[in-house]
Amino acid sequence: MSELPGLRPVWGEVDLGAIRANVEILLDAVAPAQLLAVVKADGYGHGSIPVARAALAAGAQWLGVALVEEGVTLREAGITAPILMLSEPPLTAAAAVVENGLTPVVYTRRGIEALAVAASKSDTSSALAVHLKIDTGMHRVGCTPSEAPELIELISSLPGVTLGGLCTHLANADDLQDSYTDDQIAVFEKVLEGVADRPDLIHAANSAGAIAHPSTRFNLVRAGIAMYGVAPSLEVSKKISLLPALSLHARVAFVHRLSAGAKVSYGSRYELKNAATIVTVPIGYADGVPRSLGLTGGEVLINAHRYPLAGTVTMDQCMVDVGDDEIAVGDEVVLLGRQGNEEITAQEWADRLAMIPWEVVTGIGPRVPRRYRGEA
Repeated sequence: MSELPGLRPVWGEVDLGAIRANVEILLDAVAPAQLLAVVKADGYGHGSIPVARAALAAGAQWLGVALVEEGVTLREAGITAPILMLSEPPLTAAAAVVENGLTPVVYTRRGIEALAVAASKSDTSSALAVHLKIDTGMHRVGCTPSEAPELIELISSLPGVTLGGLCTHLANADDLQDSYTDDQIAVFEKVLEGVADRPDLIHAANSAGAIAHPSTRFNLVRAGIAMYGVAPSLEVSKKISLLPALSLHARVAFVHRLSAGAKVSYGSRYELKNAATIVTVPIGYADGVPRSLGLTGGEVLINAHRYPLAGTVTMDQCMVDVGDDEIAVGDEVVLLGRQGNEEITAQEWADRLAMIPWEVVTGIGPRVPRRYRGEA
């Protein structure tokens, strides 16, 4: 798959067949639970609309977003599947939530009341389903376990809203040696025991929970990073085989030969010990290639061989040391993905930079056009 003629030779490839395959793998692993495909942050940098369609085609029953705007984007694209907002919407967005048929997570009295008012004023005849989030140990958002009964009662007493689900979020599910997940589920189970009329959906599992902690699955799991073919941790990766969906490509833009002692890029921190060919690739940190990747052993693939980045990645370009090899302008460069028998993964970048792979894939910026293959 090539870049558009005449434009900068940089592109990302998204394999929608891999998305579908990962959804099917996850559904098989968590059955009989349903699967919610998390497509926030523009589908983790993969493109929320095509990813949502691929996930739904593969059997996902729900979509998940962080922002009202993200849900509206999906609705405007004609997607009618249920969409869960993973955090409580701003009070000022209550009407937009109702108008676009989104299902909000809630955890405050003010948030619930605002949604009830908006739903009561709308033209729809059905009540707005909300999911109450309980903070069992993540300590980011959510009501306390002791507040849950009161808020459940509030929801049942207000016209316009109904309790569609109860949920929580796991903090350490990717660490299989940590008992904190079990502690959180114990707190969540105690809350559930006190609910006489349980709603249809109960959910706690993120990708790591869904794969590695069967007790967290309940009847719905929220699959984020795993759906994109990236395991939440090395431990979790040993329990499932996934297909990376995103690769990052460019073409060599400039080739020159430098003498021993030449220093490359800002800060002059990459000094050639021997004469070498340095090639310039027209992609940089403004596109999501971290500035320090070239100073921490980062590599790229050209002609199915690994070559080191030479010095600091600049805003729009990076340099590569190809030694004495014959590399030409126009040769394809793979920064993430496979070429021949070699592969560079998001986890490799993350390991070099003390990041997590979520940061890598969501950091590939809008200047990089996405090309889709495997569309249904």
